[in-house]
Amino acid sequence: MLSLRISASSGISVYLQLEQQIKQAIASGLLRSGDPLPSTRRTAADLRINPNTVARAFQNLEREGIIRTVPGGGTFVASLASLTPGLLKAEKLRRVRPIAEQLAVEASQLQLTPTDLHKLLDAALNDLAKSRRTRSSDPAPEQTRN
Repeated sequence: MLSLRISASSGISVYLQLEQQIKQAIASGLLRSGDPLPSTRRTAADLRINPNTVARAFQNLEREGIIRTVPGGGTFVASLASLTPGLLKAEKLRRVRPIAEQLAVEASQLQLTPTDLHKLLDAALNDLAKSRRTRSSDPAPEQTRN
């Protein structure tokens, strides 16, 4: 189940927070290819935000090829095979650079060595890989139709 949270005090636009959280859910394996997303109206109601804000986030994600909308059928995570090839390496790096810069600043302020920071990042990547392997080995729950 996708749990989205909005922070009014984060300094990040609400639609960007939604985009980031959906991308993170996909990257972490919480959402898989073909998984449905809640409707624009449901998401807006749950988060108590304007439906146009949710629509903007969904449109941006669809433009990037991350989600797909089926008219009258809902919004789904796009095929993972179509996600990665669609992004050039330069675009991938552009997206991650601000996060890397923020991490470097935080580490510097906390007086962590580059070695410590590299170990921390390696551990996070290993945890993510384990999480994906565990999730991919779990049998998919059977869906029932009424």
